[in-house]
Amino acid sequence: MKLILAIVQREDAIILTDALMEAEFYVTKLSSTGGFLKMNNTTLMIGTDDCNVEKALEIIKNTSKSREQFVASPMPVGSMDLGLSTMPIKVRVGGATVFILDVDRFEKY
Repeated sequence: MKLILAIVQREDAIILTDALMEAEFYVTKLSSTGGFLKMNNTTLMIGTDDCNVEKALEIIKNTSKSREQFVASPMPVGSMDLGLSTMPIKVRVGGATVFILDVDRFEKY
């Protein structure tokens, strides 16, 4: 048995959850926050048999798309650094970060 942890952008989470449930995977959704951009993410926990891992990964790969987005970046203003202003920069966000863990024991009550 495996536990798949998939960290996806919030915009992709609803579509991904629906696709996983349609394929008869059990999914638990957790709100999370990313480190680099401090953006809201969703972490999905998917428990499955070893033989279904590739099927789940294919659904995650096809549903979680990366995209470019503008974010505000602090930038010093003036030669004396009297204040901070923001400058939009383009970054790549989205996609999925996936961890696959062995499960020694599973109980459902």
